[in-house]
Amino acid sequence: MTAHRMTGHLASPAEPRAHHAPPDSAAEDERIARGLVQGDERCLDAAYHRWGRLVHTLAARALGDPREAEDVTQQVFVAAWRGRGNFRPDRGTLPAWLTGITRRKIADALTARTRRTELTAALGASLEHTGGSPDGPERIIDRLVVTEELARLPRVQRDVLELAYFADLTQSQIADRTGMPLGTVKSHARRGLLRMRHSLGPVAAGG
Repeated sequence: MTAHRMTGHLASPAEPRAHHAPPDSAAEDERIARGLVQGDERCLDAAYHRWGRLVHTLAARALGDPREAEDVTQQVFVAAWRGRGNFRPDRGTLPAWLTGITRRKIADALTARTRRTELTAALGASLEHTGGSPDGPERIIDRLVVTEELARLPRVQRDVLELAYFADLTQSQIADRTGMPLGTVKSHARRGLLRMRHSLGPVAAGG
């Protein structure tokens, strides 16, 4: 079962459910756990229905964003499916294992959020230095808008800008890391920044 098929197969954990644990909950937990390890997709679905709300609640509390929590919940069960061979039912319970995955995915989400914030600040500073006076409209660019515009860039332009501003690599280092010619790296960086300036200009001017 591919990750794409699986995420499409699983419903949102935020949806109300009429599901109740069977009387012999421990036995059912063990059945689901062992079935998951053996690659039974029905047990993956059962695990999602049984503990998806728990995972979503943990993520929502940590992230403060229900939508981001839904993404993390999907990631947790995708990771559980892909890494099912690493789970040992005789060493711990499935919900405890899922909770551990959840904590790692929450940490990843928080790290990504920090990276977006730092990259936004760096890109905003770059835009300020590429035109206008220090007191020009670029100084009041909404950093959230910058982040959104970065996400709209073609993948290769976004990758180059992330390496330049988050990894603090020079264009020559980016060329070495990616295998792209230096001229191509410069072109992607220039086009990406110009595209963002073009998109952000009216927004900044209207601020």
